[in-house]
Amino acid sequence: MQRLVRALVLILILGLAGLWGVAWFGRQEGEPIGDAFLRQVASLTGGEAPVPVSAGGMQLPQGLTLGGAWSAVDQDGRPVTQANFDDTLMVAYFGYSFCPDVCPTELGSIAAAMDKLSEAEQARVTPAFFTVDPERDDPAQMKLYVTNFHPRMVGLTGSVTQVAETARRFRVFYSKVNRPEMSEYLMDHSSFIYLIGRDGKVRTLLRPQSSPEAIAEAVRGQLARR
Repeated sequence: MQRLVRALVLILILGLAGLWGVAWFGRQEGEPIGDAFLRQVASLTGGEAPVPVSAGGMQLPQGLTLGGAWSAVDQDGRPVTQANFDDTLMVAYFGYSFCPDVCPTELGSIAAAMDKLSEAEQARVTPAFFTVDPERDDPAQMKLYVTNFHPRMVGLTGSVTQVAETARRFRVFYSKVNRPEMSEYLMDHSSFIYLIGRDGKVRTLLRPQSSPEAIAEAVRGQLARR
């Protein structure tokens, strides 16, 4: 029995060593060896390689699916669904236009990342801002807000039910916060950036406060796989 275990361990070690070797010689220019190794493992298992950690990407836990079909109203008052954006990679953020600090900072980073892409790359990307505050963020407010960031940015709102359903699909946390010293309420919400593929499913998450360089790198990584 011990000989069998040792043989299996030896085979595993040799197999991993072989993959590292393939990854070393087959890595792309500037690609970290660890990312190349994960790409080789993904190709053998039939899975998709995660966005490189160096790009700020967070690999979703195995079996976890975020996103899917959703419906909303865009900043021009038109009903839209996930299918309207299937020809582009969506870089999405969930927040609200009355947000005092976090939302404009994150949207500014997304806009700066867009400017780092070539015109051809930008044409394949839709930066999107989903509101979690439909009571105040009607289409007119969303249009006024998103035009401050990038000409390609889309503002998405809808009914309270639509917003809640979309947030549920993407597992976005949000909650209204009323403070006695303030005349207007705030919205407490999660702050990830979502890279969404053709089927409306999340390809990867980007951490809050990701730099424009990291966002642009992650976007290019996903565009290369489309």
